[in-house]
Amino acid sequence: MNRDIASIRKDYQLASLDEASTLANPMDQFGNWWKEAIESNIEEVNAFTLSTIGLNGHPTARVVLLKGFTPEGFIFFTNYDSNKGKEIAAHPAVAMNFFWKELERQVRINGTIKKVSTEESEQYFHSRPIGSQLGALTSPQSQVIPNRAFLEELMAANVEKYKDGNVPLPPHWGGYIIHPTSIEFWQGRSSRLHDRLQYTLQDNHGWTKVRLAP
Repeated sequence: MNRDIASIRKDYQLASLDEASTLANPMDQFGNWWKEAIESNIEEVNAFTLSTIGLNGHPTARVVLLKGFTPEGFIFFTNYDSNKGKEIAAHPAVAMNFFWKELERQVRINGTIKKVSTEESEQYFHSRPIGSQLGALTSPQSQVIPNRAFLEELMAANVEKYKDGNVPLPPHWGGYIIHPTSIEFWQGRSSRLHDRLQYTLQDNHGWTKVRLAP
């Protein structure tokens, strides 16, 4: 074992988390933590790890960006023809993980996933910078390409084709919403005795809350 790596550690002491101070609905609780994360000026505060079930049955993970959340779930946008899009189509069960190191917090989420409406995808797509719109149209995400020049040539052609600024929503691009079935709020504590409160969705659509050992 590499001792230089093994010796890296941080003792968490910023805050605590208890049952009495948390809300009954985890989406409301997430909203509180989200507000605190925003106010803390965390860089890329909306970045989270999305884990899917690969077509070979093995887990795969990547970092994506949250673009909204509602009482129903968490929303992000991507290429439906990408590896993750194919994996979601085959296995619509995913996991999310936010890590806000500045607050010594994690939020771990399991849930089911489905596409949002075309209208919602269209609205968000056209709110993006024109370069991002063209990038989504251009990139054959997750496909093997011969080199960087291939991608840049496709982009240049689309820049010329849509120089009027009217970029259409690609049929292979849009949003997903993750409906949570469990949400865990993790607050780092000293000596690795972290606080972990887990909410689990019940058949009656209510939530139960329990404390987990760290």
